[in-house]
Amino acid sequence: MAFGNLKSDKELAELNKHLEDKSYIEGYFPSQADIAILNKLNKAPAAHLPHALRWYNHIKSFSADELKSFGASPLNTAPTTTAPVPKDDGDDDDVDLFASDEEEDEEANKIREERLKAYAEKKAKKPELIAKSSIVLDVKPWDDETDMKELEKSVRTIEMDGLIWGASKLVPVGYGINKLQIMCVVEDAKVSIDELTEKIEEFEDFVQSVDIAAFNKI
Repeated sequence: MAFGNLKSDKELAELNKHLEDKSYIEGYFPSQADIAILNKLNKAPAAHLPHALRWYNHIKSFSADELKSFGASPLNTAPTTTAPVPKDDGDDDDVDLFASDEEEDEEANKIREERLKAYAEKKAKKPELIAKSSIVLDVKPWDDETDMKELEKSVRTIEMDGLIWGASKLVPVGYGINKLQIMCVVEDAKVSIDELTEKIEEFEDFVQSVDIAAFNKI
């Protein structure tokens, strides 16, 4: 799979699209193809390329020794040995033409299973990457008389495991009305966006509605 030098926005966008439904550049395990693409990137992909950014952070999480092992573990087909050719002594009844193949397959399967087990044990020791999302929320007040400072103060009182509030600003929407645009980072496994927006809308004295202005996987 070729993506050029990955210097242009178009090439980076193609990489992001390729990784939209894939964990790795090729196949179902990390390989030398991942290292080759990683080496072309001078820095992490931008946040608007969430799939490429996710892949980049995952590959970068491997140690140098693990990167060297890409393509030399269960990621490739297990090596096989060459069966000896039985010497023709003129007595076909004494020659088992299938015995060597069976032994070869058994040995190859054993090697493959050992490598799979070693790879699984190595991965199990690595800390699991925590999936997170960066979200920008538009919190709309009832009218121009709504106290926006109190509105924001109320929103920031919401505490949930896996939720971190970020920067905010007021954005004019017309007729003297401003909406609160506020950023937050959430752990996907812990925080439901629907539940979060419902909690904000419970401040009925200040909040008319809540919309998601931007959503990006980290």
